[in-house]
Amino acid sequence: MPVIGGSFKKISSSDIKTRKTTLNQLVDIIQEDISGSTTRRSYQVFVTGGVGPGVTSSLYQSVYDQNFTLQTSNPLFDVAYGVNESSTDVANATSEPADANGKKTFPSSSLMMREKIDVYRQHAAWLLGNASSQFSSPFGAASATNIDHALFLNMKRLFTRDGIKQNTFAVKLNRSGSNSKDKNSAGVSGQANLYLTSISGSTVFVDSPSNTTDYTGAKVGNIKNSANASEVACGLIFYDKGAVVLDMAKVFSGSQHMSGTLQAMANASTLGGDTIPAGSTVLGSSAAGKSSNGQAKLIPDFVVSGSIDAILNHVMSTRFQSGTLTAMTFQNKTNINSTLIFCRATADEFNYSSNPTFTDPTSGKIVVIDENQEDIQRSFTFPTTVGLHDQFGNTLAVAKFSRPIEKNDEKDITFRIRLDF
Repeated sequence: MPVIGGSFKKISSSDIKTRKTTLNQLVDIIQEDISGSTTRRSYQVFVTGGVGPGVTSSLYQSVYDQNFTLQTSNPLFDVAYGVNESSTDVANATSEPADANGKKTFPSSSLMMREKIDVYRQHAAWLLGNASSQFSSPFGAASATNIDHALFLNMKRLFTRDGIKQNTFAVKLNRSGSNSKDKNSAGVSGQANLYLTSISGSTVFVDSPSNTTDYTGAKVGNIKNSANASEVACGLIFYDKGAVVLDMAKVFSGSQHMSGTLQAMANASTLGGDTIPAGSTVLGSSAAGKSSNGQAKLIPDFVVSGSIDAILNHVMSTRFQSGTLTAMTFQNKTNINSTLIFCRATADEFNYSSNPTFTDPTSGKIVVIDENQEDIQRSFTFPTTVGLHDQFGNTLAVAKFSRPIEKNDEKDITFRIRLDF
């Protein structure tokens, strides 16, 4: 096999240019991926003990693009719920003074409050730079209000790449999860239709970039109702971090009546003639005598009494709907840093090859033009490769042409080599 030869030429600094470009990719997350039980994974790392059978729950859940037990599945984003430690709801739920370690204490009816506070503080430390900071919207505005009950959506690096492109994020949510009416409320004086909550329908929330930057200097946007520009911002989006913070009190109907059975730190009991099994509590029952909190609401009753898994299961299964339509979408950003190297071959350069097969086997000289054909033929080559070397001759990179290119003394050719990283 013949050895391939080549000619060398020094590249000057004026032949090297740098450039930064951005590649955008559309990410589309469908409803059934979010609401489905096989595409949403819980980890159950929290376990109670001492009262009843105990309660197990995750601190967050992950949404996948298909059944998460399959090796081909990819996690799309993580979702978590957190509560602001300085909020009124936390103060009202605190039953006793802090313990010897300074930690807040809560009654058994306020489940996982410390963990909910820790989730909020961890996101504040990550996104705001201080665990004691509070999320507020509109971001940086004098009229901003604190986000006390936050739903955190943390997009995976595989899909956000180098961040989320501004003005491309949208999420569709149900502001109320069900149409619930207390059948016995009409008999209560002055409280007819006490628990009636109508379905407000699907609402699309979109991002609106803000001129304010966070502590890292990265861009932050406000989440707003796309159908009502005058509505106050109801969340934040941190573009470079791929994180969305939704104010549950604004994107959902916080006053919506909630009823059902929750896991709880409770022994078996009897309520209204019915036996409540150990490890359960009844929230917001519409029948008289079935619950000590018959007027329970989403905020604060359900989010305080329910475990993180109970809250996330409710939100993900009822507020995002179930189907094949788009639930959330955005465009990501991939930053591409390029080095452009211009390799110039003038008319008098690279018209001969140093390949040994280009020499006469008898004389060992380069065969330029056949004998007696000087007036007819001209020397030419067909370059196929450009190699980049350092000052010591070590090969750094090799560029291959899609096809050989003819080079002769009538052509001045510039080969542009692009290195992306």
